Amino acid sequence: MGVVALGAQAGCDNVLFLLEPFMSALPPCPKCQSEYTYEDAGQLICPECGHEWKPGAEAESASEESRIIKDANGAVLADGDTVTVIKDLKVKGSSLVVKVGTKVRNIRLVDGDHDIDCKIDGIGAMKLKSEFVKKA
Repeated sequence: MGVVALGAQAGCDNVLFLLEPFMSALPPCPKCQSEYTYEDAGQLICPECGHEWKPGAEAESASEESRIIKDANGAVLADGDTVTVIKDLKVKGSSLVVKVGTKVRNIRLVDGDHDIDCKIDGIGAMKLKSEFVKKA
């Protein structure tokens, strides 16, 4: 441990001695466990992996990882499932339509407004909302 003197100017009687190292006690990065985190604008940032999080959000991230995504009928979805589209869906920015009954294989669950990342034959890669599909 080092000693740091603050306010030690010529003729100054007010000297503050810190007996602890001059480091903040920030938590390690929850993603890569790096100890070199820093705070900026109310968020903690890891310079090694670029992960950003709010202080005290470690408990929230554990609950987000266990987030359950359900289809239109309430069945729990998982990565790799096959689902069926239950409503005609217009593809934004295109004249294509995903028809009712289209089977989507090997889905991937993601965070965000659109819960499902998938590849549909004849259309390509796209994201779907879980409320418009049912488990096949």
